Amino acid sequence: MTHRHTTPAPSPGGTTPAPGSTPSAPALTPLDVLHDRLASQLPEPARAWFRQALDEAAAHPGTHGPISVWELRLAEAGRRCGGRHADAARLLILRAARADPGALGRVYFQGTADERRAVLLALPHLVPGPDALPLVEDALRTNDTRLLAAAVGPYAARHLDAHAWRHAVLKCLFTGVPVDAVADLADRARADTELARMLGDYAAERTAADRPVPRDLHRVLALTDSAGPAGPVPPPHGTHPHGTGHPHGKES
Repeated sequence: MTHRHTTPAPSPGGTTPAPGSTPSAPALTPLDVLHDRLASQLPEPARAWFRQALDEAAAHPGTHGPISVWELRLAEAGRRCGGRHADAARLLILRAARADPGALGRVYFQGTADERRAVLLALPHLVPGPDALPLVEDALRTNDTRLLAAAVGPYAARHLDAHAWRHAVLKCLFTGVPVDAVADLADRARADTELARMLGDYAAERTAADRPVPRDLHRVLALTDSAGPAGPVPPPHGTHPHGTGHPHGKES
C-alpha cells in the first residue's frame, strides 16, 4: 500500500474529478447529510455493504493488528459504492471508526491516492485542532492535483499559518488547481499585501518568459485589495486558463 508523490491515473471505481472541478464538497457537507444521501442513493447491494462497513468500524475502532477491518473497507469503497459515492463512504467509515490523528496518519501514509484524499477531506470533520497539519503539508508538497485540491479545504483554512497558506495558494496556481478549491479564500486573502507581492512577482516572471499568466491569479489579486509593492500585474495573454510551472515559480 505504499505510494509515490505523483499524479495517478484514474483507477476503476476511483474518485478522480473531471479537470477543472473543485472536489471539496464532502469536506463542506455535514456527515449526517452525507449519510442520508448515501442511504437514499446507493443501490441495495452497495447499501448493505455500506451498513456492514459502518458496523465493523464502530465495533473495531482505531487500529488493531497489521491492518484494521475498516481500513480494508476503505480500500473497497470505490468498487462497492462507485466513484460518485466513494469519498462520502470513506469519510463515514472514518467517522464510525473514530479515527484520531494517529489512525488518519496511518491510512494517509500507507493508503492509495483515493484513501489519502479521503483522509484530507475528513480532517475538518474529525480533527478539531492542528494535530493533522503534517498530512496537509505533505499533500501540498506533491504535484497530485487531486490531493492538492483536497488539502486546501476548510482544515487548511483553519490551521495553516499565513506563510504556508500563501504558498498553498500559489501552488494551486502553479499546478492548475482552480482557486475555487481554496476554502475561505476571500477572507484569508483580504488585505494580504504579502500575497499580492508574491502574485505580482509570479505574474512578472511568467510575462518575462512570454508565458500566460493564470487567470485565477487576477481573481486572487483582486481579493487582496492591493497590488502590493510589486506593482500592477500584466494582463494575461494566450488562451491557457491555468499556467503551470515549478512550485517555486521557476519554469522547468
